Amino acid sequence: MKYFWIFLVTIILTSCGVSVAVDYDKQVDFTKYTSYNYFPTIDSGLNELDDKRIIQITDSLMHQRGFVKSETPQLYINFYAHENISNSRNTIGIGVGGSGRNVGVGISGGIPIGGKVVNQKLTMDFIDVVKDNLVWQAVAEGEMKERSKPEEKKAYYLSVIQKILKKYPPSNK
Repeated sequence: MKYFWIFLVTIILTSCGVSVAVDYDKQVDFTKYTSYNYFPTIDSGLNELDDKRIIQITDSLMHQRGFVKSETPQLYINFYAHENISNSRNTIGIGVGGSGRNVGVGISGGIPIGGKVVNQKLTMDFIDVVKDNLVWQAVAEGEMKERSKPEEKKAYYLSVIQKILKKYPPSNK
């Protein structure tokens, strides 16, 4: 039953608006990269639990794509996030209006529902270890509830990282 809820939350979050932008070095042959590890000094700006979630999910997805985590990697993966908290954009509208004899008056307003949300910009960098330079970068923007449960956070990061890694390696068309 636990996995059903994680799956359901993943489906809901996947349908929500996480947008991903990618930039990369067009001179790089991405087919030569087969191994990775994490940048030695990651300062993500997130708490330790979220860092572990991101690393676990990334490891799983990279493994599924045929990459090997190695102590002598070809790529370093670095990630960091910027967050801010805002009111939910979901509102209930209330309006009052009237008209008579060619005169119209209207008043309306929105009452926020759903509490506060965390707007997050998660950046993931792939760095060529030998050349020590950035070769690929993805920036994902999304939002989650401020008081998300651990399962909800895991589902959120799973959907975000799936969308990020869907764009790696870039197609050279």
